[in-house]
Amino acid sequence: MNSGNSKTEPKVLHANLKRGRLEVEVNASTFEPQALFDFAERRNPKRAFLFVSRVLGRHIPARPSLMAESFNALAAKIPADLPGPVLVIGMAETAVGLGAGVHRALSQTRDDSLYLCSSRHPTGSELFARFEEEHSHASSHLLHLPQDAHTREMMLNARSLVLVDDEASTGNTFINLSRALAEAGLNSVERIVTTTLTDWSRDAVRKAMGDHVSSVSLLDGRYTFDEDTTAELPQMPEVGSVAQGDWALDASRDWGRMGVREHLDTLAPDLQVAPGERVLVVGTSEFVWRPFLLAERLERAGADVRFSSTSRSPIALGHCIDHALSFSDNYGLGIPNFLYNVAPGQFDRVLICSETPAAAVDPALVSALNAQVIVDEQ
Repeated sequence: MNSGNSKTEPKVLHANLKRGRLEVEVNASTFEPQALFDFAERRNPKRAFLFVSRVLGRHIPARPSLMAESFNALAAKIPADLPGPVLVIGMAETAVGLGAGVHRALSQTRDDSLYLCSSRHPTGSELFARFEEEHSHASSHLLHLPQDAHTREMMLNARSLVLVDDEASTGNTFINLSRALAEAGLNSVERIVTTTLTDWSRDAVRKAMGDHVSSVSLLDGRYTFDEDTTAELPQMPEVGSVAQGDWALDASRDWGRMGVREHLDTLAPDLQVAPGERVLVVGTSEFVWRPFLLAERLERAGADVRFSSTSRSPIALGHCIDHALSFSDNYGLGIPNFLYNVAPGQFDRVLICSETPAAAVDPALVSALNAQVIVDEQ
């Protein structure tokens, strides 16, 4: 990506959606705005539009090296003088990998940092807090208490919070999370940094909570949505479940819900690829960080790799969404999941990575992509 933190005349972009016109004004951007995000239409009556990241590897497949570049660029903007311990929290489901990537970069200079992600999948272990994301297709988030004593102590004594999401539109989710953490007993916090790829919130969190809050992003701007109140509202599939499914999670094989201080590349260590082989690595739901590390390794080995992930986010075809596959979730919740912008036959090899057993992955998805399922055994 071409960088250069452009702060010239604001750049105006727009999208005409079925339920209105979305217009954005980009004030500053580390990379070209069109390299960072695009527009899509939600199948969600609560909010009509979606800003889709091009560097997140969630709804648009992305090169692992490009994703890492954005992780590192974002982490480099985090103030160096934050008092420790520093607790980095990534938001489910879309930003759990982004949060881990930001923490990985931050941990190169901060050995007093740890990473925790929110979840819609209870592990059966002790919960620390719960908060809401009102406009989301799945509004409730869970935060688990780390089981490792040292990690738990670091978390409970955190003096700085780095809250990571792919985008901020109103800032309400960050405000809800901050308040839920304080109510749960995180009372040593002195500084909060909201950290996003794209920030449309116009400093809303600092205005609501005070000057101990600051924001960093790769793109800063504002949006307006001129809604057509006569437009028909979409039917949203039932995807809001926050429960244990038929396939229970093993907290001992966790990669972020229970809190981590280091990032280990442990998935399919013996997997080989041919130079130039077109490989798609697919994470499933919140299980994206170890699959990303695998994708990164395969790219370093010379393959032409893209990374993407399944999602419970219902998005309409059109704008930057060219293709959608729908299938059952692999946690046994009985909810639909989706994979976007991946067409059968597009890649030489497709690797679907799962923290649940291979039998839990919908055979229809495996068949459609002629995929191999890789299960986390660590």
